[in-house]
Amino acid sequence: MVSEDLKASLIKVSKLAGSRGWCPGTSGNISVLNPDTGEVYIKISGRSMSDLKPTDILTLNLDGKVIDGSGRPSKEVNFHLGIYKKRKDVKAVLHTHPPYATAYATAGKPLPMVTATAKLILKKVPIVDYAPPGSKELAELVVSKFEDPDVCSVIMKNHGVVSVGADIYRALYVTEWVENEAETAFLSSIIKRLL
Repeated sequence: MVSEDLKASLIKVSKLAGSRGWCPGTSGNISVLNPDTGEVYIKISGRSMSDLKPTDILTLNLDGKVIDGSGRPSKEVNFHLGIYKKRKDVKAVLHTHPPYATAYATAGKPLPMVTATAKLILKKVPIVDYAPPGSKELAELVVSKFEDPDVCSVIMKNHGVVSVGADIYRALYVTEWVENEAETAFLSSIIKRLL
């Protein structure tokens, strides 16, 4: 894979996620793994997903050493790298705060799989116990959930969503499905109470 193509895809998906209101301010992070080189391209800390530029991307090795670029990697770099090490099928990680899914995260409730699509594609979306953002503990908890090869997304309690995919577009689609399922489940619960 050409690194410039991967970085361009990362920027495009970052802007899409930001434009959907999933990453207020400078929250959220995104990375892709180059399967040919083993390099990881990741958003630097303190930059908005909505207006990410090529200079806002660092190149790391799988041990977290900066190979190219300036700035600090996202504070969640440890779960990005940990997921890549555990799951050879994963080539992209996207962390966002979509409102409906994050509402389930703050309630500490598992995301119900109410639609056929969710049951087929998502299968299950586990909840990760709370740990401070950016902590080693959070990284370990997140990575442990992704040890299950059927898991393509998790909800971090009081925090947000982490989705993975074979490429960055798949990670985006998984996040879309999670947020759509959260919204559908929420609306369904209200309608059931009203009828």
